[in-house]
Amino acid sequence: MSDALTFIHTLRWDDLPRRVQAQAKRCLRDLIGVAAGGLGTDLSRIIRDHAAEDLPGTAPMLFDNRAAAPAAAAMAAGMTIDSLDGHDGYNPSKGHIGCPLLPALLVFGHQAQVSGQAFLTALVMGYEFGARAAEAQHATCPDYHTSGSWGAATAAAGGARLLGLSAEQTRQALGIAEYHGPRSQMMRCIDWPTMVKDGSGWGAMCGVSAVQLARRGFTGAPAITVEQAPQVWTGLGEDWRILRQYFKPYPVCRWAQAPVEGVLALRRAHGLTSGDVDRIEVESFHESIRLATARPRTTEEAQYSTSFPCAVALVRGALGPEDLDGDSLRDPEILRLSEGLIMSEDAHANAVFPGTRLARVRLHLRDGRVVQGDWVQPRWDAEAPPTEEELAGKYRALADPILGPERARAIDKAIGQLETGPLTALTDLLYRAP
Repeated sequence: MSDALTFIHTLRWDDLPRRVQAQAKRCLRDLIGVAAGGLGTDLSRIIRDHAAEDLPGTAPMLFDNRAAAPAAAAMAAGMTIDSLDGHDGYNPSKGHIGCPLLPALLVFGHQAQVSGQAFLTALVMGYEFGARAAEAQHATCPDYHTSGSWGAATAAAGGARLLGLSAEQTRQALGIAEYHGPRSQMMRCIDWPTMVKDGSGWGAMCGVSAVQLARRGFTGAPAITVEQAPQVWTGLGEDWRILRQYFKPYPVCRWAQAPVEGVLALRRAHGLTSGDVDRIEVESFHESIRLATARPRTTEEAQYSTSFPCAVALVRGALGPEDLDGDSLRDPEILRLSEGLIMSEDAHANAVFPGTRLARVRLHLRDGRVVQGDWVQPRWDAEAPPTEEELAGKYRALADPILGPERARAIDKAIGQLETGPLTALTDLLYRAP
C-alpha cells in the first residue's frame, strides 16, 4: 500500500500540530464565507437550480432549502464557492484545494453523521493529499489543467476516509476519479472567461461519484498521480502543505492581485484620485497579462481580468464583490482606466512564477508626472499570512450581508468549537437558504 493510501485513513486529530488544527478552521471559515458571498451570482443560482431540479436526491444543498443527488449537491457547492474567486489557494498547484474538497466532505460527512473532529481531520488530510496530487499532475502534463482535474481525486480521498472505505476500495475510488476527472484546460477560461471557471465543482461531483461507485465494487484505472509519482508523496504528516495556503483579500484571480496592490499602494502614497490619472501601466508575469478582458460584461469576465480590478481599485480605493457586477461594469471612469491600461510581460516576474507572483505599477498622471512603485506581491501569501482579525473581517464582510450577522456569527462559533461536537452543529446552520 502506498504512503498516500495509508495516510488517507490513518491521520488522527491528535497527530496534528496546533498550528495545523487552527489553519483547518481558518480555511473552513474562509471557504464558507466565500460560498455565502457567491450566492447572489447567476452562476450559483443556475447550478443550484440544475442540481435540485435536474438531478434530484436527498443530499441537502449548501445555503439552499432543497436537496439533490449527492454528486450534484457537491457540484453545486463547489461551483458556488468558485463563483466568487476569493477562496484560498496553493501557489505550486496554481489552483485551489479546498474548493473541490469541502463539498465532498460536506456530502459524506452528513451522510455518515461524523463528528466535527472527524470532519476537520479529513479536511486536513485532503489539503495534504490535494497539494501533492496537484504537484504530481502538473509534473506529468505539459498543459495547465484546472483545479477540478486533480481535485476529483482529492474529493475522492476525503470521501473514502469519511465513509470508511477499505484500502482496496479507496485505491479504486482514486483511480476512477483521476480517470474521469475534468482535464479542463485552464488557460481557455483565462482567455475567454465564462461560468466553467476552475472546474472545481465538476471535480467535486466526479470525486463523490467515484466513491459511490468504488463502494459498490466498480473498479478504476490506477491513479498515476498517486502510484507513479513517489517523489511527491514525501513528508506526509510532517511537512504540512495546509500551512502553505494563501488567502485572498480580493475576490479576483490571484494573478491580478499583485497589480491591484501596486495600484492601491501608489494611490495611498501620493494621495491620488482617479481623476489625477491618465493611464495605468502594469508589468507582470505572462499569465497575469493573459487576464486581458478590459470591458467585462459579466462578473466572470471581471474576476478574470487584470485591468478591470486595477481600475476599480484606483477609482474606489477598494475591491469587493459589489465592485465586480452590476453598475460597476458600466461605470465610465472605471472603464476609461481599464481600457487604457497598458500591460507588459517581464522576464523577472516570469522567472519566479508560480512560487512568487510579482507586479510593478506606474501611474501616468494628467499633469505629466509618472509615479512608479516597487515590485509587489499579493497580500496574504503563506509567508505573510493575514492576522486572525483580518481573515475574520473578510469572512464577516462576505457573510454578514447575505446570511445576516447573527447567523454568520453562529457559523463562526460552530467552526471554532467543531472538534468538540457533532458535524451537525455546523451543518444545521449551512443547509438552509438565507
